Amino acid sequence: MEIHMKNFNQFFCKLFCSMFLLVFFLSLGFLNAKPAPPPEMEAWLKKAELGAYEPKKENWDDIVKKAKEEGEVIVYTSSGRIQKLVKPFQKLYPGIKLTVHDLGSTKSVQKTKREQQAGIYNADVVTTGNSGQVIHEMLNKNLLVNYVPDHFKSRIPREYREPLLIRVNEAVVFFYNMEEFSKGSPVTNIWEFTESRFKGRVGMKNPLSSGSTFMAVMTLIQHPEEMAAAYKRYKGLDIKLSDGVPNAGYEFWARMLKNDIVIFKSGSKLAAASGKKGQKKPLLAFANMTYIARNDSKGFVNAIVKELDPVAKLLYPTFTAIARQAPHPNAAKVFTAYVLGSTKLNKKSKLSKPYTKGSSSDLLLGLAPYFDPGTRSPRNDVPSPQGGEIWDEMKEWHVDADFMWKQGAKIRDFWILHSSM
Repeated sequence: MEIHMKNFNQFFCKLFCSMFLLVFFLSLGFLNAKPAPPPEMEAWLKKAELGAYEPKKENWDDIVKKAKEEGEVIVYTSSGRIQKLVKPFQKLYPGIKLTVHDLGSTKSVQKTKREQQAGIYNADVVTTGNSGQVIHEMLNKNLLVNYVPDHFKSRIPREYREPLLIRVNEAVVFFYNMEEFSKGSPVTNIWEFTESRFKGRVGMKNPLSSGSTFMAVMTLIQHPEEMAAAYKRYKGLDIKLSDGVPNAGYEFWARMLKNDIVIFKSGSKLAAASGKKGQKKPLLAFANMTYIARNDSKGFVNAIVKELDPVAKLLYPTFTAIARQAPHPNAAKVFTAYVLGSTKLNKKSKLSKPYTKGSSSDLLLGLAPYFDPGTRSPRNDVPSPQGGEIWDEMKEWHVDADFMWKQGAKIRDFWILHSSM
């Protein structure tokens, strides 16, 4: 009896401890389980062979056949370059109309959420950044479905296809004008941008309307210790925070705003403001790294600050997913595969400019408009573009979706407050 009682007490203790830990972790939000799909979504997933109903082996010919029967794929995107895919996609897949809505990152999320909440299922594919919102407000609430074509699963590392497929990785960097600064970068430490000699000389897009810029702003904020250490290496002193500013990451942006940073609505105009030839006192730009390609297409003279303490490159993902209850799910699958490039593309492929034409375009497919030094495919078998070696030479920090989700509102409030000072 004593042995049985002892076993019972041990069992009860283990049960109590397990229940306590479960409640504890739930209270901290560690078990933020995705809700089960509602019945109408479940029926759609089954018919579309998505989610839990994905077959072990896809019949790609059958998917393409069904896609042509559907006749259209509607894409909500944060990138204007997707528009360049319309003609080549429709040429490769006659009978499938590609309709692109270039909305920007913030509006891509907002429009998808608004429509689905109203019971309107218009989009087939959503491809955008805004990591925190996309993961927590869309994927985790069944507004999106992750889909990776079978023939790419072995070519894309798990961290780039789960929990959501990354279409491309992009980055925000600092640019300077090579005519103005012919001897090279005028800065080596990020805190130099806050000095009076650069007052009104640095431009950036508005982070309250640009998802990529907001992610970059936030990535610096999420590394306060490294930012403080970089300040000490620059000044030889510990940083003194302004009143009400919590750490060195926030302090950097408070000082940048106080130093009259110039806010742009258009990334193209920002790239021109720093890179156009013949300017008097051109701006330095905090902008998407992909704008370095404008040196070829527009004759700009931008250069990237590739050695910067504590970090030179702020990396963020652009996701692609099939929208909940997409009206053309098979066409969505075909488009998803298209933007990842041809299966014939590999490390030994010989690619030449312009990448959007000829044999290079035939291999790159939907990657062609993004094949530049400032963008990277998630695939592990894609060669680097001309000039792409700079990507690997720069120290990088990655945006953290959870940090973005938890701290986003606070950072927006901070930006609004300090912009008005």
